[in-house]
Amino acid sequence: MVPAQLAGLLGLAGLAGLAGLRAPCAKTQAGRLIRLLGLLGLGGLAGFWIDGAGAMGAAGALSLWNHQNPRLAKLGWLGWLFPIGSYYILAHFWR
Repeated sequence: MVPAQLAGLLGLAGLAGLAGLRAPCAKTQAGRLIRLLGLLGLGGLAGFWIDGAGAMGAAGALSLWNHQNPRLAKLGWLGWLFPIGSYYILAHFWR
């Protein structure tokens, strides 16, 4: 099991999804709706109030999954860290 503090730091990976705002894809590139997941990177800020929930913000990195820039597309893999945060959110609300 990943400690809550480390899981919260994983949420910072979601802020990489905001890099898609600085270097947007072409309008003809497929996956326009998936790029809205970049806003979930801001959800990682929930980790300040809920231990470990910041890892849910890593889903914001999924918005870079199909990016034209190969370096940014590699950051999209970090988005698959978000299930770690789902455990902590469920544990928080289950109590």
